[in-house]
Amino acid sequence: MADELDAMYDTFKALLDAFPPSEAVKRLEQFGISPDIVDRIRERHEEQTIRVRELEEPHAVVLDNRDTWYTGPQAKDKCWPAITDLLRKDGWPEEPAIRSLDDSSTRVVSLLNHPKEKTFSTRGLVVGYVQSGKTTNFTSVVAKAADRGYKLFIVLAGIHNGLRRQTQARLVQQLVEPNPSMWSQLTGLDKDFTPQENPASYFGRSNKTHVLCVVKKNATVLRKLARWLEKASEYLEDCPALIIDDEADQATVATKSINPLILTIMSHLPRSAYLGYTATPFANLLIDPSAEDLYPKDFVVNLPKPAGHFGTEVLFGRYALDGEDPEQVDDGHDMIRSVPKDDVAAVRPETRADVEGFEPVITDTLRQAVEYFWLVTAARRVRGTGNPHNTMLIHTSVNTAVHNSFERPLKHLLARSARSLTEQDDALLSRLRDLWEEETDRVRAEDFDVTKVPFELLMPELPGVLNSCRIIMDNSSSEDRLDYENGPVVAIAVGGNTLSRGLTLEGLSVSYFVRAVSAYDTLLQMGRWFGFRNGYADLPRIWMTDELAEWFRHLATVETEMRRDIDIYMTEDETPLTFAVRLRTHPALRVTAAAKMRDAVTAASSYGGKRVQTHYFRTDADWLGNNIDAARNLVAASAANAVRTDERPTEGRFVFRDVPHNLVIDFLSNYRFHENSPENDANLIIKYIRKQVSGVGSLRRWNVAIVGNPKGDPFTFARGVSVGRNNRARLHLPNPTPDFADIKTLMSRRDAAVDLSGDTAKLTEKGIMDERRQQFPDTGLLVLYPIDRVSEPSPSKRLRAPLNAEEHVIGLGLVFPEPHNRDSAVESYISANLSNIRIEDEDYSLLDGEDA
Repeated sequence: MADELDAMYDTFKALLDAFPPSEAVKRLEQFGISPDIVDRIRERHEEQTIRVRELEEPHAVVLDNRDTWYTGPQAKDKCWPAITDLLRKDGWPEEPAIRSLDDSSTRVVSLLNHPKEKTFSTRGLVVGYVQSGKTTNFTSVVAKAADRGYKLFIVLAGIHNGLRRQTQARLVQQLVEPNPSMWSQLTGLDKDFTPQENPASYFGRSNKTHVLCVVKKNATVLRKLARWLEKASEYLEDCPALIIDDEADQATVATKSINPLILTIMSHLPRSAYLGYTATPFANLLIDPSAEDLYPKDFVVNLPKPAGHFGTEVLFGRYALDGEDPEQVDDGHDMIRSVPKDDVAAVRPETRADVEGFEPVITDTLRQAVEYFWLVTAARRVRGTGNPHNTMLIHTSVNTAVHNSFERPLKHLLARSARSLTEQDDALLSRLRDLWEEETDRVRAEDFDVTKVPFELLMPELPGVLNSCRIIMDNSSSEDRLDYENGPVVAIAVGGNTLSRGLTLEGLSVSYFVRAVSAYDTLLQMGRWFGFRNGYADLPRIWMTDELAEWFRHLATVETEMRRDIDIYMTEDETPLTFAVRLRTHPALRVTAAAKMRDAVTAASSYGGKRVQTHYFRTDADWLGNNIDAARNLVAASAANAVRTDERPTEGRFVFRDVPHNLVIDFLSNYRFHENSPENDANLIIKYIRKQVSGVGSLRRWNVAIVGNPKGDPFTFARGVSVGRNNRARLHLPNPTPDFADIKTLMSRRDAAVDLSGDTAKLTEKGIMDERRQQFPDTGLLVLYPIDRVSEPSPSKRLRAPLNAEEHVIGLGLVFPEPHNRDSAVESYISANLSNIRIEDEDYSLLDGEDA
């Protein structure tokens, strides 16, 4: 019986190549298979689909439980096994790397439509990480879809020739070369799409090959493709097509030319799936879901972070999210080096008028970055492991004339340094030794399970490194471009947009980055230093301004919070049409370009179930004194008006229960939040409280708590109300802004349980929120933290510095109850005033220009 079932299940799987699952079952019934066997085949298939749907990773938000027809590779497949063979040759381990890739690509393919459905127009989005192997993922999706009968594959590969060529080469290597008889190509390494004379030769019934087309997002190219497909319409009725949009947030969302052309191409393909890939989905998730557009209405997949991936958080640290303890959140590795503000004018023209005739100066920080790059390259040669290429990125402007102006001074520095090395110049050798010892002391090799390379061992390699080092201006007007196909490369690449999107900079170890950008997605994509650093994870460094480093730290928090929100929606029966990812605002960053935000310019802010906490402070006495006065007034009023007071001075805690909301509003009207904290907007918070009080009767009463450190020196709020001061060191910045401190995180998870009764010590974040819902469904919590003005960091916190404020600091945390009825929304603009920040946004002129 079991053998018969296995044989019939193999027949069923063969039928699935030609029919969707429900049709395949009908065919079995028509063959006269017994109802019992058919039921068991259906059950076995359902078990397989449940396994795919319930994979631990990746998470997905899916519209209406789409029919899961694909349950994984089969023995007869050709394209996917070829990819796994190549990956094994490249040293990919079976666990976890290949298995994770197999699972995630299977999940994505399972969400596409069965290729034999009569018509479909699917829209999905896959969210990865910058430089994390998204190309390998979508290549695997293409392979598995081809193995199941998808015919046409159109890959939209960014807006620059470099990325299109790189993508074409990867797809040819992994898909076409292992199975050349199975593929026809409409594009080549050096040839974007040009119309072919005879569509029938590609799409006619006699042609069984898959068709690959890798194109730039260029209006001229896409128009040609759309017209050609329109002429081929009679052959496309039976042509299941998959459109992969690499860097889907770039040039696709809200562009006047590219967006309509993609929609036009889809309109010529009766069976088509659009699949966007991006690490920065801010723009894609701000499209109006109801508009006829490319919003991912059918599914959003959140790829897991690959093992060994260097991301924003690893390099820059981030702030704690709701419910995280400060101790759990890393400050990041000590790999960021500060470029003083005074240096910026030496490497980037102040205004457009200054571009002509601009020549950069090799500042001390730029020279140091270049010399460190040579040292890293020498050390990597000693180690002899990992990627054979070595690249440094210099990114100060989008202007090609500015890039080209770096050529002469950099080549002069290279020639002078090579000469000094040959002459054994003591000053240079001493400087290099000091630099190497300082850097390897600040970031210890042992922390990354590698061994430090002594200076004496790398020294003999240095002449060869400088001899092979090339200075490359990589931009849309240059002829000498980065090329990793002809042996190991040592290159200092100066560039802008051609290097900032999608293109992989092989062996990138040093970046010098001072360009200002105005949007989350642009900034995150600039981070070419994200990715894999096998064998040299201790060596990467980034030189940038303190302001940019702070932007990236904020961005790491935004990114983590956004991915967590997507994961949360997985468990709440949300669909892509009903969820809107919460995005923190930043005073100097738009979430995405203004044009892409046309459907999200005004954001409705709701504080229901949220925490608000302060981590930016000024350090001058007047500002801090004002907040001390506001806090003391609140405590005195709370002591006089509270229904009950819980005193736990030995624990450093006081709780004033059932304080009237008007006292909280008075306090918020007087307490000063730092101007760089838009999420801490006193006017919005007050507006929200008033709406809740008048609308649904919530937040009429508050618990006001004080959390101190029992071991700290005392701080007195009012007579009989005194607690020890907390210690909160600031983040260390080499060139700190005067009167500014960032303590990164204030509240711990247990502080949100300070007013709860019962044993709360072991409660998780969810447990605390559940208890709050039970005990205080309508009561807000306000927590005051007296912070010692000196606040020395502990010796283990190498990226911290003393707070050194002129007065003690009052930190503030707010915990809002979850709405149990309807919530109140208060409106706030999600974009910010950029009038005082010099911005260079992405240049999209290439979209509409003639194809080059």
